[in-house]
Amino acid sequence: MPVPPLNSLRMFDASARSLNFRKAADELNITQGAVAQQVRKLENDLGLKLFHRRARGLSLTQAGKRYAASVRQALQIIEDATSEIAGKNSVITLSVPPSIASKWLVPRLTSFSQSHPDIELVTVASEELANFTSDGVDLAIRQGKPPFPLHLTATPLSPLNLCAVCSPDYLKATGPFRELSDLLGFPLIHDSHNHWNTLFHDADLTPPGTVMRFNQTALAMDAAANGDGVALVPALLAKHDIAAGKLTCIFQTADTGPYGYYLVHPAAPEKLPTALIEMKHWLIKEATTG
Repeated sequence: MPVPPLNSLRMFDASARSLNFRKAADELNITQGAVAQQVRKLENDLGLKLFHRRARGLSLTQAGKRYAASVRQALQIIEDATSEIAGKNSVITLSVPPSIASKWLVPRLTSFSQSHPDIELVTVASEELANFTSDGVDLAIRQGKPPFPLHLTATPLSPLNLCAVCSPDYLKATGPFRELSDLLGFPLIHDSHNHWNTLFHDADLTPPGTVMRFNQTALAMDAAANGDGVALVPALLAKHDIAAGKLTCIFQTADTGPYGYYLVHPAAPEKLPTALIEMKHWLIKEATTG
């Protein structure tokens, strides 16, 4: 039989990824009715039912799942070939929490640009969960632990590995601090994750008073670098300021197991874009060696 029109395949692909005709229509900037009509025509032409239409939304039939994977792969090949022949850079939109963006990612972006001049990186600093269907995000860095939702692929980036940090001058004036109990007489700087309270509770100790509390880890680190006390932050975020001499690591907590930072993107049985794979590899390398 003749190959279905590319327009119908694009509408089916968008609907299969979102399982929602309205969201597919928003993505393609057309009406919901046009999407539903083209998908229905495609089903008639193929002589196959691709979707189960239920009151609570769409779900793919077995035939629809197989066809969706092949159509997405074919469209991705066309998209990659078009970008290559047009000489356009690949664009990756990366969503990261603000503290990771400012304390870890931004100091390394020049290195990424130099090693990957063909990839345009758009960084979105946000604590909100990424909606990969509607907000245009390709890849996200988030803090958490397995299991993750089945529709997402999560790749470990870095364990949490909490590090107690303060300014070198603060340590000289008040230290030395070798273990948690040494901090009992001193006020601590907190962020929104409440890691200090958890650490003291696990050690059967009563945490000392709070001198400052911030909603972002980066601000707690800045306060510590300013000599205002001791903050408890992920080692990944503290690396740059420790190397620059702004902070000193007093001690580091034991391994936090599976809890840590993960690279998250939609689960995709089809071929991932080359730029996304390269971005993931670079981020993992930087987290491991940087």
